[in-house]
Amino acid sequence: MGCVLFPIERERGLDSKKTIMQFRETASIYLQIAEFICEKILLKAWKVDERIPSVRELAMQLEVNPNTVMRTYEFLQQQGIIYNQRGIGYFVGADAIKNATHYRKTEFMDTELPALFRNMYLLGMDVEELKPRFEKFKKQNFSF
Repeated sequence: MGCVLFPIERERGLDSKKTIMQFRETASIYLQIAEFICEKILLKAWKVDERIPSVRELAMQLEVNPNTVMRTYEFLQQQGIIYNQRGIGYFVGADAIKNATHYRKTEFMDTELPALFRNMYLLGMDVEELKPRFEKFKKQNFSF
């Protein structure tokens, strides 16, 4: 699904932060927010059993309608990525990393790989050409 989300945290008032997201026109906003939440979980910014922002909090941060965030949360609950504790809020599920990985991997293979493979074929590229660039990317972006 190709996340072109550019979350940028900036101060807003005293203690609140706003995350600016550049949404793609080719995908539903609630699914793009789901990708964003999955990314937070996969990068371990949000940990298992940790409370995540409420529907209203996230809607304000992302400047979207609360109904859109609610739809995202319902979708992620169905995927087993988050769960609701009635009256308390939403939390990262015990199997969130496994389920988020499965969800994102399936989306990637179904929606992004066909276009990548088509371009590779048209350009006469081989998968082996991608390995050095992928390793460089990991080193630059995920070496903690």
